Amino acid sequence: MRTPVLAANWKMFKTNREALAYVRELASLVKDEATVEIVVAPPMTSLATVVEAARNTPIGVSVQNLHFEKQGAFTGEVSAAMAKDAGAEYAIIGHSERRRMFGDTDEWVNKKVRAAIDAELTPIACIGETLEERESGQTNAVLDRHVREGLKGLSEKEVSELIVAYEPVWAIGTGKNATPAEADAAHRHIRSRLAEWFGAEAGKACRILYGGSVKPDNIAELRKLPDVDGALIGGASLEVKSFFDIITRGR
Repeated sequence: MRTPVLAANWKMFKTNREALAYVRELASLVKDEATVEIVVAPPMTSLATVVEAARNTPIGVSVQNLHFEKQGAFTGEVSAAMAKDAGAEYAIIGHSERRRMFGDTDEWVNKKVRAAIDAELTPIACIGETLEERESGQTNAVLDRHVREGLKGLSEKEVSELIVAYEPVWAIGTGKNATPAEADAAHRHIRSRLAEWFGAEAGKACRILYGGSVKPDNIAELRKLPDVDGALIGGASLEVKSFFDIITRGR
C-alpha cells in the first residue's frame, strides 16, 4: 500500500516569522495525523526555522532545489549534503519553473536526483508537458523523456523509494487543472513506464503525485484515481487552512 504524500511548495514566499507561525499552526492541526505524509518546502532562508518548528511533528521538510555537485565555486547554490545537514528530508527536483526559467535540463535533473539519493534525501522528481506539447499530441513522448532521462541509471529499489510529481505545466498557477481523465491517463502511463524500464516493484511502489492548481475542492476527486498518490501543491498551500483542508480531503 502506497502512503499518500501531500507536499506544500511555498516557492518564493514567507519570511522566517511567517514560516514559523505557519508550521506551528499546521502542527497543532495535524499532530495526530498518521495516514498521509505531510511535507512543506520553504525557501532556503527559512529552512532551519521550519525544520526546528516541525521537529517531533508529522511534518516533513523539503528543499525546493539543490545543486548536483558536492561543493565548489557555485555562487548561490546549495548541495544535497548541505540540505541534509540543515535537516531537510526531501528535495523537489526539476520543477517546471526551474526547467523553464533557470535552464534545468533532463541531464541536470538526473544528476540532482542522484545527488539527493546519495545524501539520503527523498527526491520529488517533477515531470510534465507544456500546453503546446499537449495540444500537439506529445504528452506521452515528453513524459517518457523526462522519466527515462531524469531517472537514468537508478536501480529498481531507488526508483521504488523516490517520488514522481506529474505537473502539467499549463495547469501550474493558471487556475486550470487536468481533468480526472487526463490526470488518470498520465499517471497510468508514467506508472507503466516505471514498471517497464525499472522493474515491477518500481512501478508498483513509486508514489506519483499530481501537481497543477490543486485546491481543496478538487483534491478528493484526484485522490480517487488509483495511480494518484497525493499532490504537490503551490498557491493553495500558502494558507494553513487551505492546506489543511487539502490534507483532510486528500487522505
